[in-house]
Amino acid sequence: MSVATIGFFDGVHRGHRFLFEHLRALAEEHGLQPLIVTFASHPRQVLQSDYRPRLITTLDERRRLLQAYGEVLVLQFEEVQPLTAQQFMERLHTQYGVQMLLMGYDHRFGSDRLVHPQDYRRLGSRCGVEVVTMSEFIAGEFHVSSTEIRQALETGNMVLAQELLGRPYALTGTVVRGRGIGHTIGFPTANIQPDSGDKIIPRNGVYAVEVQWADGQRAPALCNIGTNPTVGNSERTIEVFIPGFEGDLYGETLILDFVRYIREERRFDSLDALRAQIKRDLAYIPGGGPGGGFPG
Repeated sequence: MSVATIGFFDGVHRGHRFLFEHLRALAEEHGLQPLIVTFASHPRQVLQSDYRPRLITTLDERRRLLQAYGEVLVLQFEEVQPLTAQQFMERLHTQYGVQMLLMGYDHRFGSDRLVHPQDYRRLGSRCGVEVVTMSEFIAGEFHVSSTEIRQALETGNMVLAQELLGRPYALTGTVVRGRGIGHTIGFPTANIQPDSGDKIIPRNGVYAVEVQWADGQRAPALCNIGTNPTVGNSERTIEVFIPGFEGDLYGETLILDFVRYIREERRFDSLDALRAQIKRDLAYIPGGGPGGGFPG
């Protein structure tokens, strides 16, 4: 038997984790198993065929993060979208042993579009599910939501994104071949092709990041997102320079943890000017230059 909570939970941010901590507390208090019910794709993709989500986390990332708080049940939204709130709770009760349902302060579900928490409690009592509602989570002056995090990423505010997420924003991708210009100016870069086209790419610019390999190895690095206007590129790329690294990365999967935004991308008058700027940028990462570090 379980106590469940339902949502898409994009980002698995601090507000979500506030909910999950209460879920675990309820489970322990009542001798139940914590169950997190989520969906394989964004519900709006089902309701609006031309909608393309801007995701903070992919399904694999979301599942991995959610598993820290309980068993994870991934449903296809298409299958449950026609169900009323009572029909959905009946399914959760009969198929998955849900006895209690913990709802976020603004969460609504069911094709009958109920609004008030007491309506869910009333319907839940009919099918053996006790419904408990949560208060909103506020982090100091910040309203914690996936929308706020998306806006922070799209404006390059990685410090705020990390504050709301409770961890650095991560982007996973495969190293692909680029034009090789980085080698010619003394800063060889790995070109990253994101694993998901729906993931948010932060705004163009230069970032301090931490690179993680599949085996868990980590290294500080410099990341440029943009079109490399100094060398006449027109395609938007994600390039990473890892100081001190020597080797072939083609085909490898890397995870980029974005630590902070350093500066906007701009066109330089010469390659020498670009080299000089990169050397200054390197001061923002550990070991990258004199006084290197991740400044606050």
